[in-house]
Parts: sequence; structure tokens; C-alpha cells
Amino acid sequence: MKNENHSLAGREVPLKLAALLTLLTAGLLGVATQSASRQQAMALEKEGRNAEAESAWLAISAQSPGDPEPLAHLGLLEARQEHYAEAIRFYQKAMAIAPNMPALRPNLGLAYFKNGDYKLAIEMFQPLLKAHPEDEQMTLLVGMSYYGLGDYAQATPYLRREADRDAQNLTLLLTLAHSCLFAREYQCVLDTFHKIVALNAESAEADMLVGEALDEMNDPLGAQREFRVAIAANPKEPNVHFGLGYLLWTKAQHKEAAEQFQAELDNNPNHTQAMLYLADSDLQMNKPDDALPLLKRVITQVPENGMAHRDLGVLYADHGENERAISELEKAIRIRPGDVNAHYRLARVYRAMGRKEEANAEFKKVSGLNKADDQRLLKVMSQIPGKQPPNAEEKK
Repeated sequence: MKNENHSLAGREVPLKLAALLTLLTAGLLGVATQSASRQQAMALEKEGRNAEAESAWLAISAQSPGDPEPLAHLGLLEARQEHYAEAIRFYQKAMAIAPNMPALRPNLGLAYFKNGDYKLAIEMFQPLLKAHPEDEQMTLLVGMSYYGLGDYAQATPYLRREADRDAQNLTLLLTLAHSCLFAREYQCVLDTFHKIVALNAESAEADMLVGEALDEMNDPLGAQREFRVAIAANPKEPNVHFGLGYLLWTKAQHKEAAEQFQAELDNNPNHTQAMLYLADSDLQMNKPDDALPLLKRVITQVPENGMAHRDLGVLYADHGENERAISELEKAIRIRPGDVNAHYRLARVYRAMGRKEEANAEFKKVSGLNKADDQRLLKVMSQIPGKQPPNAEEKK
């Protein structure tokens, strides 16, 4: 019996061992399969087969929901396809699991930046830049993030630092010059201009920037000179004729201003500001028939343009169409309550119609309004390089 029992025990041990080995083998096969799946997903990603790679990483993530790696790769694939909102979602999930995962923070910051979430981008980039103050890419990205936020005073030091390192980068120098201009650091504009000219002696955009800076520095003749140089360098440069036209318009040189606005429209027939100021110049030169269709086009393109409504109101009032004048002037005032001229012209229309109380109320508003200085060329032409000029308007 002992031998029999011993024999049975001898058979039992190998059976248990075999079962255990089976389990271990199954586990090893699972690891090997998972590793193979990762290798396949990586291969698909490298080959640019984004949809297949994404499916592969999604399957791996479903098997290992606590693993940040597939999530990070999914974010990368979405960013590669410019699906930045989706990339951010995957990167954020990976960050929640492994906040110190290499390359994850800069990738998330870059996705924020490309998605226009500049404040969040700065939150990602600033700690990285603090840890590595000489990192050129981080310096540029922080500067451009502040630039995207319109915080030019903050952007300028970062952009200047990077421009000093990369003195041959014309695009960066132009961006720095814009940032300096918007931050009202006019000497910085002039200094950067000299560097731009050293690289490209006929940069129309650089001449325009100097012209804007000189205008802000109360040198209108110098500003006009620079815009004329810019026109000579490239008469097709966007906004170059408008910029000179605006400078002339501010000096009541309406005939030459109108010629420049028309030249801008010849380059770009949909330039709303050129239409607007050409119409206003026509009104100043007593050409209402030329101004009317332009003003109607402006309002069609930008219904909330207060200056266009005001000028239409003036035009109608001059032709005795009082009700239409009131309608347009009231729209202008609703859009821009501080427009002194709109209140004044409305008061005159009311007085012409015998509506004395309403006229007196408008005249009272005129006397109470602060007659702020005209907004300058900077306000009208401010734009991020590469974007169309905003449909700003100017108060006369």
C-alpha cells in the first residue's frame, strides 16, 4: 500500500507541476502577444498608417487601461492628423496616470499651442523652460504663446532672446518687430528693422512696421516716407497702400488717401477697411454717389461697423432723408456709444425736424463725452502675421 500511495503521489506531483507550467506558459504567451502587439502598433505608426495604428493602440489600451504608453501614442497620432482636441484628450489621460512620463508634457503643451489654447500651453512650457532656460524651442513656444494671447509685453523678451540666437531667421525677426510694435517698444522696432534690412534690403513689411512705429512716435512725415518705400519695394504687399492711405487720411489729405485706398482694393477687392475709408474720403470730397455703394458693401460684410452706419447716416441727412439718417446714426451709436460725431449729427437731424428735446439731449451727450484722441494706425492695422487684417474702424 505504501508503494501504491507513493506511486500515486509521484503521479500527482507532475500533474500539479504540469498545470502550473501551463498557467505560467499562458502568462508568458500573453506578455509575448502584448509585446508583439506593441511592436506592430509601433511599426504601423512609423509607416504613417494612422488609422491602423490607432486601432492597434486602442486595443492595447483596452487590455491595459492603466498603461499611459498607448494613450500617449494615440495622442501623437491625433496630433499628427491635426486633430488637436482629440490629441489633448489622450495626452491628458496619459498625464493623469504618469505625469512625469518623458516627452508627454511638451507634447501636450504643443497640442494646446496648435489648438489655440495658449494659456494652457504656457502652463505646460514654463516649468520645462525653468528647468532648461537655454532650451531654444521652449523659449520660442513660450514667446509665441504670449503673442497668441495678445500679451506682447510678455512675448517680446522671449522672442528677442530667440532672435538673438537665430539672427538669420527673417520670419522670427518680423514677428519680433510686430510684437515690439504692439507692445509700444518703438526703439525695439527700429533696432529689429535694421537686422531685417541686413537680411532683406527690400522688405516691404519691415518698412511698413517702421512706418507704423514712426507714426506712433509722432513722426507722420517719416511714417509716410517708410510706407512709400514699402510700396516701391512691393506694391502688392497686403495693407501697404491702406497704411499710407490711412496716414494721409488722418492729415485730411483725402484725394491722395483715396488713391491709396483704391490701390489697396485693386490688390484685394474685399479689403473692408479700404472700402470704408475710401467711402469716407469720398464723402469728405463731396462725392456721395461714389461713397454710397461702398458703405453698403461694408455693412453687408460687417453689419456691426459703427463708422459705416455713421457715414451712411451723414449721407442720408445731407440728402434730407431724415428718417433713414436717424436709423443709421442710432445704429452707429448703439455700436459705439462714445462716437461724438454720431451724437452730434443725430442732434442736428433732430433739430432740423423740430424735435428740440431730443436734439438737446444729444447735444448734451456730445458736450459730456470725453473727446479722446483718434485711435492710431496701430489699432487699425494690428494683426498676427499671416492673418487677414481685422475689420476695425476708426473714429474721426
